[in-house]
Amino acid sequence: MAPSKLRFQLYDSDGNRLTISLEGNVSRDKVLQILDLFEMMGGLSKNHPLERFEGQQPDTTKLERIKGIIKGHFPIGWFSSKEIQLTYEDVFKEPIALSTVSTYLQRLSETGFLMKAGSRAERRYKMAKFSQMMKNV
Repeated sequence: MAPSKLRFQLYDSDGNRLTISLEGNVSRDKVLQILDLFEMMGGLSKNHPLERFEGQQPDTTKLERIKGIIKGHFPIGWFSSKEIQLTYEDVFKEPIALSTVSTYLQRLSETGFLMKAGSRAERRYKMAKFSQMMKNV
């Protein structure tokens, strides 16, 4: 198994940020333990995944915002960079260049978070299945 780097970042209900980084041979069990820890600390909830992104945390990066949009608005099915751009601008009330969105989607596909299909002009993306993501851990 190749060494991996994982970073978990979470905001609790009080707005505190908790970050845990793992490097090395990270097993599925380790990831589940981290998620259990987050849940015990009150950071994981059954609320909508975008709740913390809707303007509540101004220090989130564009990449984190795009990931939140994908998880909240496009958890299943294929989508385009244009759809992400429009949703981003609607949610955050600020413009984002299509080239910026495309760059971040490409990076997310390289890390295994997204699958991609189609030619460069007609590129579509889809969230990778959880089991596929866990194989990379």
